[in-house]
Amino acid sequence: MSKQKLAAVRGMNDLLPAEAPLWELFEARVYDWLRSYGYQQIRTPLLEHTEVFVRGIGEVTDIVEKEMYSFEDKLNGENLTLRPEFTAGVVRAAIEHNLTYDGPRRLWSIGPVFRHERPQRGRYRQFHQVNVEALGFAGPDIDAELILMLRRLWETLAIGPMRLELNSLGQPDERQQHRRDLIAYFERHQDRLDADARRRLHTNPLRILDTKNPAMQSLIEGAPRLIEYLGAASRAHFERLQQLLRANGVEYTINPRLVRGLDYYNLTVFEWITDRLGAQGTVCGGGRYDPLIEMLGGRPTPACGFAIGVERVIELMRETAGVPQRPLCDVYVLHQGGATLDAALRAAESMRDAGLDVLLHAGEASLKSQMKKADASGAEFAVIVGEAELAAGTAAVKALRSRDGTWPFAEQKAVALDRLGSALAEALESLSE
Repeated sequence: MSKQKLAAVRGMNDLLPAEAPLWELFEARVYDWLRSYGYQQIRTPLLEHTEVFVRGIGEVTDIVEKEMYSFEDKLNGENLTLRPEFTAGVVRAAIEHNLTYDGPRRLWSIGPVFRHERPQRGRYRQFHQVNVEALGFAGPDIDAELILMLRRLWETLAIGPMRLELNSLGQPDERQQHRRDLIAYFERHQDRLDADARRRLHTNPLRILDTKNPAMQSLIEGAPRLIEYLGAASRAHFERLQQLLRANGVEYTINPRLVRGLDYYNLTVFEWITDRLGAQGTVCGGGRYDPLIEMLGGRPTPACGFAIGVERVIELMRETAGVPQRPLCDVYVLHQGGATLDAALRAAESMRDAGLDVLLHAGEASLKSQMKKADASGAEFAVIVGEAELAAGTAAVKALRSRDGTWPFAEQKAVALDRLGSALAEALESLSE
């Protein structure tokens, strides 16, 4: 009976071995970058109670209304959701484990998140984020540091140019006055609102400002601007942030329509944007979310953070430098089966003990065939454990790459089996100098 060929879920992609080196390069640089700023890793579950996101993100946001993968646990009836973003779960963990009891915390996470969106370049249903949270810091200095961090990362990854857009959402009372005036403005122009805007008018009018509908852009341009409603404290916070950025040579544009898609933001919001990814140009977004910890049941605690879209950064890295080519191993070990396989296994382990990456030929094949595989592996050395070598207690070491006469073993050379690890480690070290 024929069976239908299975495929991955739409919008959830496989990471194949040829692409993995680029991801590994990105992750290694990100880990070093985060350590340099004193951030500590936190890992939260993929699944949270749905209420974590409904209360944290906002019940009338696109994420909660349209995009979350939510279901009822058949065993106990709990409503659960695959995380659509990190911040709400990290804050839930911080509250549950009292992480800010001894003072502010700098935390980071990396991993997959899930949103039911229309897949397109740079936007998938399972995608990955690097998430950074600074919990317990109230001043604009931490906002500035987060932005400086990101500028450094873009420079480290060589994926510029990137432009920075800033805005301030003020405080809840300021937003409430702006919200009332915004509703009144849009009510006067209801005939120009699309269906989505009419649906949001009395529930989340701020999100109307983020519409991508070209027919509504002139209407949006005439709408009341939140930045004009900011009180003295909110203005001072925003001005000080800008002073810090200017003092550090950070170029930015104030975008009064920048609102972000999550309800928990206040004061600073920002996005880093590229023109190299088409419509999905936002590579990183973030800002302050001082109300969130209290919204999720904790003590009032200021907080600020950002999320980086990993797939979008990987796209930029691929365009800039391509995918790194990396050999499968340092050493490829050949043998003739039987007792030579026993010795080859021991030799491979001894070389791994010395810090080498070793690929041992599996199965039976002629030495000629094995040598072709050794060459294709990208290994620097082939180590041959044949019957003659085993009788002599040695292995034949052959250099596979030409190095203009600088190769330690220009010709095939016999090396004692118990010295293979140290001899080849020294040879590879000399080549890297």
